[in-house]
Amino acid sequence: MMRAIGWVGGGVALALTLAVAAFPGAVGRGAARAAIDARAGVDVTRELPDGLHVALCGSGSPMPDPTRAGTCSVLIAGRHVFAVDAGEGGARNIMLMGIPTGRIEAVFLTHLHSDHIDGLGPMMLYAWTGAARTRPLPVHGPAGTDSVVAGFDRAYAIDSGFRTAHHGAGVAPPSGAGGRGLPFALPPRGDWSPVKVFEGDGLTVTAFRVDHGPVEPAVGYRFTYKGRSIVFSGDTSATRSIARNAQGADLLVHEGLQPRLVGLMTEALARRGQPGLTKITRDILNYHTSPEDAAAEAQAAGVRNLVFSHNIPPLPSRVMYPAFLGSARQRFGGTITVGEDGMVFSLPAGRTGMEFRRWPVR
Repeated sequence: MMRAIGWVGGGVALALTLAVAAFPGAVGRGAARAAIDARAGVDVTRELPDGLHVALCGSGSPMPDPTRAGTCSVLIAGRHVFAVDAGEGGARNIMLMGIPTGRIEAVFLTHLHSDHIDGLGPMMLYAWTGAARTRPLPVHGPAGTDSVVAGFDRAYAIDSGFRTAHHGAGVAPPSGAGGRGLPFALPPRGDWSPVKVFEGDGLTVTAFRVDHGPVEPAVGYRFTYKGRSIVFSGDTSATRSIARNAQGADLLVHEGLQPRLVGLMTEALARRGQPGLTKITRDILNYHTSPEDAAAEAQAAGVRNLVFSHNIPPLPSRVMYPAFLGSARQRFGGTITVGEDGMVFSLPAGRTGMEFRRWPVR
């Protein structure tokens, strides 16, 4: 499938480029007007039926991938919009997809690894100025979340003052800048029981421990709305917690690391004299889940659909997808999708099926 280039489709973009080159000035202004009009102020969420939806605003990992932003998902329940994790580039993709960032009501962090929080600054900024918020953006997460959010607030404090000075308190109210960290308590280690962390307007959000040691704590989430449910694994090694907490879910969004492909990276790095990176690519094998193991977990949980996000290693071409999945399709009877930025999965209320669409980011 052809990816969109910039704000318009690839073929249209090429035609506009040729036209502007031949007839600069008026044609260029007309092309710019059309491109801007197609994006400015658009809210693609209005096309969605009532139900539970997830849009992938970042399906990548800390490893550079030209086709994927850092880990980030948008969760939509009815008319309410939330973000799950805030990896680098995620907030930008949310805007490119046509989801108004001012509609984001809260962020849910799975853990405090840098690649899950390094996009918090833009996320909080856009949520603030996009809706003239008068209260900081709530950020839910495990212990330490309040410290992380406070750090971003300090880093952005000077910039926030500039925004209010320039645009006025009506657009950038000083009381709404930044975020408010809301850490929640979890059961003791080894207890996979869920805890309720949010409830409102028909939506219930529970969190549960996963095994991402030495990162502690790390959690997954289950979102339930009008009989539909989506589970996010967060970063984790294979664990019984997923099968327990994803029981009967309509959709499981699971991280995936293919050891055989990462092994190829390790070999290449070793050949090129990169001992630090070589050790890192060996170390990461023990706290992530292979696609095959994730598929087995989904099968044990009776999940209907499995989507891989936070994909490792980078997958810049779909030709690599079969090698990434390995034997996962033989271990799971439902549908499997390798996640890409801009993918949207919809679970309409009162139904059992899942719909698929794309909100392109390029």
